[in-house]
Amino acid sequence: MIRFGLPALLFLAPLGALAATSPAVTLHGATFSTEFATDDASRELGLMNRTNLAADHSMLFVFMDDQPRAFWMKNTLIPLDILYFDKARRLVAMQLDAQPCKADPCAIYPSGGQYARYVLELKAGTAGKLGLTLGDTLAIEGDPGTVR
Repeated sequence: MIRFGLPALLFLAPLGALAATSPAVTLHGATFSTEFATDDASRELGLMNRTNLAADHSMLFVFMDDQPRAFWMKNTLIPLDILYFDKARRLVAMQLDAQPCKADPCAIYPSGGQYARYVLELKAGTAGKLGLTLGDTLAIEGDPGTVR
């Protein structure tokens, strides 16, 4: 009995590893590991006080509803591309190369009146390298958990 069980276990082990993949987003064929910001505290903190953002990393802000959004760069030390997506995860607005802000007043980066449920922050210049255009679709891998 053991000799039949062990091969089956070895065969299924890689499947368990696939199920435990890290959160990620895919946009225009490129995949980025991501952190989810799903409540007021995590959305407010965002990428503040970080000195580096890897080219293959992102932060995805998830909201409960769709409405025009605006982000700022207070205490954010790295330039970012801020991408706004609607409830269907279609790109509806972009703020590219948003610059760090260490003291008030800080610039506001709005979605241009477009309704957004998801906002993705990437290292500045990434959107241009990918050739993003409005209407591109965002795929999300992993469970963001409860959105509040």
